[in-house]
Amino acid sequence: MRLAHWLVVAALIALAWGSFAYLSLDLGRLLEPEALAQMGKYVVSFFPPDLSPDYLARVGQGTLETIAISAIGTALAALLGVVLALPAAGRFGLVARLIARLVLNFLRSIPELVWAALMVIAAGLGPFAGTLALALHTAGVIGRLFAETLENAPPEPAQALRLSGGRPALAFLYGTMPNVVPQLIAYSLYRWEINIRMAAILGVVGAGGLGQMLYFSLSLFQQPQAMTVIIAMLVLVAVVDGASAWLRQRLVV
Repeated sequence: MRLAHWLVVAALIALAWGSFAYLSLDLGRLLEPEALAQMGKYVVSFFPPDLSPDYLARVGQGTLETIAISAIGTALAALLGVVLALPAAGRFGLVARLIARLVLNFLRSIPELVWAALMVIAAGLGPFAGTLALALHTAGVIGRLFAETLENAPPEPAQALRLSGGRPALAFLYGTMPNVVPQLIAYSLYRWEINIRMAAILGVVGAGGLGQMLYFSLSLFQQPQAMTVIIAMLVLVAVVDGASAWLRQRLVV
């Protein structure tokens, strides 16, 4: 076993070295004086951040827009994920299971940025496109997690209700769902945390929120305004992480 472990470690080291060699990555160039001077000059251009009242009001509006995009996108994804998770967990037969899993694989295999680009073409620039993009990709991720949760749920409570004369739908509702709902809530909250960050990135393709403001600021070389948006993103992520952890403790336990 020790020899096998050392062989795995050696293989990983060789793979990492080969990847650096194949991509021609030269990390030493980052430490060259000229590169350090250019990076330092660029970083200094971000300070001081733009704290003018008008721009702070716009950043606040963008923050609320980002929260709304992530929250609505996650909620829609959770609903669609539950709908697809039921057949994906084998509740409606083998054919429905294969079709549902194929749909889930398709939804989550396409990155959010690609979905956002497609939705911008279909729905135009703005938060609507970002919301749809998050909902579609997240539905694939959450639906797969929901399906696995349903498959791993203990069957005894539902079987006891069916043996007592209960209908299959009621047995599932009162026997299975109480055991899986806390896990479904936890998965949804985790994805909400991730979608907050992703909603800020989707602005690169014009999907609204703080990401769109950041993209415009960097495109126009307005680094102080970009720094204000970056600070707003950091604060938003910290607040959402804390709120999500608090909600999980209250709702899941």
